[in-house]
Amino acid sequence: MTVTDPVRTERAPSGLKKVVAASMVGTVVEWYEFFLYATAASLVFGAVFFPNAGSQLDGIIAAFLTYAVGFIARPLGGIVFGQIGDRLGRKHTLQVTIILIGVATFLIGCLPGFDTIGYWAPALLVALRFIQGFALGGEWGGAVLLVAEQSPNSSRAFWSSWPQAAVPVGNLLATLVLLVLSTVLPDDQFLGWGWRIAFWLSALIVLVGYYIRTHVNEAPIFLEAKALVESEKAASYGVFEVVKRYPKGVLKAMGLRFAENILYYIIVSFSIVYLVTVHEYDTSSLLLALLIAHAVHFAVIPQVGRLADRVGRKPVYFAGAALGATWAFFAFPLFDTLNPVLIVVAITIGLCFHALMYAGQPAIMAEMFPTRMRYSGVSLGYQVTSIVAGSLAPIIASALLQRFDSWVPVALYIVLACAITAVTVLTLKETRGASLRAVDEADAERFGLRGARR
Repeated sequence: MTVTDPVRTERAPSGLKKVVAASMVGTVVEWYEFFLYATAASLVFGAVFFPNAGSQLDGIIAAFLTYAVGFIARPLGGIVFGQIGDRLGRKHTLQVTIILIGVATFLIGCLPGFDTIGYWAPALLVALRFIQGFALGGEWGGAVLLVAEQSPNSSRAFWSSWPQAAVPVGNLLATLVLLVLSTVLPDDQFLGWGWRIAFWLSALIVLVGYYIRTHVNEAPIFLEAKALVESEKAASYGVFEVVKRYPKGVLKAMGLRFAENILYYIIVSFSIVYLVTVHEYDTSSLLLALLIAHAVHFAVIPQVGRLADRVGRKPVYFAGAALGATWAFFAFPLFDTLNPVLIVVAITIGLCFHALMYAGQPAIMAEMFPTRMRYSGVSLGYQVTSIVAGSLAPIIASALLQRFDSWVPVALYIVLACAITAVTVLTLKETRGASLRAVDEADAERFGLRGARR
């Protein structure tokens, strides 16, 4: 049985734009908070929470280790919320995740520093970071599936790329807030209390995101799958079912994620470390460069999604992995010029390469799994990889820079990651125009269920 319908122009169902908006606004909020931590780890946390770490780079590495805790928590969140989302629905799960990450982020802004409460400061920072990561682990899968499961077959990559585009918007907002604060405040005030304002602002935007997410409906295909699971004992859902039935799908999702995740965090986190520690580059100028690059990233992602619908998922993704492998070899020499324009160009090009992989990711992963276990499947493949990819990337890159005093080992690290993802892409079947109902029907035939077709 084929899972692909002839690619044709299909009208988007009514209400899809509202679903996209609900998915995006929550994602903007949650990634604002998550990436706010990443930027603060590069600029602030080393001095505030780890002042006795030794060198400046040692303090930054220690801060990035707490940053990694969030990534370790993400698979656990993906498992727990994936199970809930496959059983109860995407909408209510996303309402819980946005509240959790909002509370944790606000409390980070309230934490006293090491000079005030000693080792309790980094300990509480780690605990709140864990809650952030746990909530975010359940966020991505629900946000993209809320859109992907209601999108036309012929334009699924385009529509489901919009929640991906919300990630640079969240990052842009975090960078903008920190840029304003670091510009208007003297360094001692910014390090002393100014950075906290950015974390406190999350309380306002969390309320907006939560409200919007209460006004969307579940996809009909999910409601049908839920009814099937409830009516037929042979049907099941959740993380254990997806690992048992679709282990290759989970592994391929992890391979796709590997280079994309590493490349992104090298660009948006380690670039800051490199320019600040090696060249003592001005913080405000660096944040402005990131601001411009995030804006371009946001604009490019939906267009790459449209391209993946037109020419296929595989060629676009493979191009991203191949081009990503080249980025460091021209980006770091451009950084070394200390020319603000060239720094913006280097970061922006890197994020455009990243978009070639990131935009089509929701569509590809959604088309790998049947509806009854799709939330768990995409969350597991996406979030588990973050432990060995994004969480470690700034730490590994910083350690390589400290050990070899050169960016070349970092470039080779990126090449290795991109090679792994490129090989994974070659193992995929092209799913452009795939019907999610046909995926469900193939699953039903394979495991003796009644399926969606009557």
